Amino acid sequence: MTKIGIIGGSGLDNPDILKDAKDETVKTDYGNIIVKVGKISDVDVVLIARHGRDHTITPTNVNNRGNIQALKNSSCTHILATTAVGSLRKEIGRGDLVVLDQFIDFTRHRSVTFYDEFEKGNAKHTPMAEPFSSELREKLIETCKELDLKHHEKGTVVTIEGPRFSTKAESHMFRSWKADVINMSIAPECALANEAGIPYAAVAMSTDYDCWKEDEEPVTWDAILEIFGQNVEKVIKLFLGVIPKI
Repeated sequence: MTKIGIIGGSGLDNPDILKDAKDETVKTDYGNIIVKVGKISDVDVVLIARHGRDHTITPTNVNNRGNIQALKNSSCTHILATTAVGSLRKEIGRGDLVVLDQFIDFTRHRSVTFYDEFEKGNAKHTPMAEPFSSELREKLIETCKELDLKHHEKGTVVTIEGPRFSTKAESHMFRSWKADVINMSIAPECALANEAGIPYAAVAMSTDYDCWKEDEEPVTWDAILEIFGQNVEKVIKLFLGVIPKI
């Protein structure tokens, strides 16, 4: 039976979208995780607000291991994630959606694996060549086309530590690495989902141009909130359309 875990949450916990919604507490090895459970189009959904309901958890301190284990313990069969990103490419404009296909992990202070040690004779090295589920990505792309949402069918995200934004030197370096967008959350989360054996896909919404583009103002948090607020309905429409297909 299909059960979808959603990580992100902005707009998706609207009671008109999530039917029969209620809060539950899931016990994990990494602490208790509060989730909202309900249904979207008669499909069971488990929703986690990555940064907390009031956005009080900084990127470095997000309990990624707890979140992924909570979804696994809740018997989720798939995970969909949403994230705001900065564009590192002129062709990826504000409000565009990007169906991510690769990541570069530039974090330094996070727990990025469930395997802090190996059992004797049982080393765990998870393949990560294609970290995002091709099946879920195809369904997201198909639904973007059906809904006529401006989107990009692939993109490499570089995940930085945060909470500060990049310097210009860093932004240009990430562009030289062929990264397409930048954020502070996806890489550890995606890697952990792979270790947990749960198909994972992420939809990124471009809100700014980081600070590499000389004819644009450098990114600010207020600007991100403004653009995300203007475009969050796109992500909601996309998820309402894609979830019944999974």
